[in-house]
Amino acid sequence: MEKLLWCFLVLTSFCDAFGQTDMDKKAFVFPTESDNSYVSLKAQVKKPLKAFTVCLHVYTELSKTRGYSIFSYATKKQANDILIFWSKGRGYTFGVGGPEVVFAAPEATVAPVHICASWESASGIAEFWVDGKPRVRKSLQKGYSVGTEASIILGQEQDSFGGSFDANQCLVGDIGDVNMWDFVLSPGEINSVYVGGTVSPNVLDWRKLTYEAHGEVFTKPQLWP
Repeated sequence: MEKLLWCFLVLTSFCDAFGQTDMDKKAFVFPTESDNSYVSLKAQVKKPLKAFTVCLHVYTELSKTRGYSIFSYATKKQANDILIFWSKGRGYTFGVGGPEVVFAAPEATVAPVHICASWESASGIAEFWVDGKPRVRKSLQKGYSVGTEASIILGQEQDSFGGSFDANQCLVGDIGDVNMWDFVLSPGEINSVYVGGTVSPNVLDWRKLTYEAHGEVFTKPQLWP
């Protein structure tokens, strides 16, 4: 019995260290500005991405103060292979493979915001949705492929693979419901995700998340419905 208990404790400790868990109704909280607090996500990316969609919730007071990183996907060849970033006075910056486009946003308010960003290589079309409402589509990196072996970071922007963080670009606030697909979600699917439905994420799944938290990061109940 003692041997079985010891094995169970070792297995539990291993799972906790590996960081795979169901994050449903939870959020990562970054309460202070820093250059060393972040969450690293492990994705199921087995081949270069010819299309993708990323959806998430973010809640912060920084929007009127400065820019901050929302989603940073780096490869060893390109630090900003996928970047979602809030730029003060401009709106949401969406980058693929380095080049970026900007999607204007209404006047920033302090409230949880739901974001979806999608892109496809075949047409180069980039889409951006804020609280279930689409922005005008834009052209970005037609013919490009997003690399594998990615470093995916929440809370910081990567200027090199897995590092080179800047406290002036960090997120202070909450982030949650981070899901990613290797295809472009339809408008109907985007709406379903926005209202809390599921569309079986196959790259990042918030309900089966593998992650490692570093620095001052906490897991708390989410503050949005």
